[in-house]
Amino acid sequence: MSTMIHNVHHPAGESNESEREPHHPTPHVCDGHHHHHFSSGANLKFAFLLNLGFTLLEIAGGIWTNSVAILSDALHDAGDSFSIGLAWYLQKLSAKRPDATFTYGYRRFSTLGALITGLVLIGGLAWIVKSSLERLRDPTEVHAPGMFAMAVVGILFNGYAAWKLHGGESLNEKVVSWHLIEDTLGWGAVLVGSAVMMVWDAPIIDPILSLLISLFILYNVFRNMKRVALVFMQSVPPGFDVEGFDREMQRISGVVGSHHTHTWTNDGESHVFSTHLVMKSASTREDIIAAKHQVHDLLRKQKFAHVTVEIELEGETCAAQSGHSSHETSA
Repeated sequence: MSTMIHNVHHPAGESNESEREPHHPTPHVCDGHHHHHFSSGANLKFAFLLNLGFTLLEIAGGIWTNSVAILSDALHDAGDSFSIGLAWYLQKLSAKRPDATFTYGYRRFSTLGALITGLVLIGGLAWIVKSSLERLRDPTEVHAPGMFAMAVVGILFNGYAAWKLHGGESLNEKVVSWHLIEDTLGWGAVLVGSAVMMVWDAPIIDPILSLLISLFILYNVFRNMKRVALVFMQSVPPGFDVEGFDREMQRISGVVGSHHTHTWTNDGESHVFSTHLVMKSASTREDIIAAKHQVHDLLRKQKFAHVTVEIELEGETCAAQSGHSSHETSA
């Protein structure tokens, strides 16, 4: 006998007649998740509109100061606006419920937004590093007072947007926030450099500060991009010990072993889990229901939205393991 239970979210001991019939997976999304998606989308929308508004202001400032550097940064910020706008759209899309095309829902689209934003940011930083190295070899005279005024405005705009996204839970928000922190620190470098250049003729200060800030941002972006890559590679959710959890399951009454245990995360926040529990051959229906409820109770400590538990009786051949290597343990 083999019994598969998919996405069960009812308290232990409660009757569950629907377990006897096949059904389509239903997402378990609590009000907190809905609120989180709304706040994430609202914050990204705010960051997009603010960044777009500042890009237009920056174009006007570049013309006013006759600064090719500011006009070039305006082009860079236009690319930022596009990537942040895309991140906002994908974050909204990620809140859609599962359907016949995406049975786990659309949450991974948020991570796709983080990936695209991160790649755009790395490309922009590479361009800034290249420009800074060129200016180290051939420092260029700039309109320091105008740059100073633009730097103040840039810090206020980008700093406020970065603050709004600071502490966001989604990878999408984290990567976009580094986008905005990079812009804020970049304008901080312009502020310091222009202030010094209003006193001393030392145009080399600007590219030196830009290089240092770019290296700092690149380090943090690569750290977040590593997490994004792990999500797409379907790694185990951060902090989840598969072998330790197997041992916990084997302490459940009536369970003699477990195998084919798999887990991954959709977007760094919403996780998926599946396992096969082997129970004593004399196990009753009540024993099986109690065991699977205990698995759900153990997983409730973390953000597992999709849980599948298949029950096998001792001595039963597992078709899923035939010809496949998988994680297997026994009590």
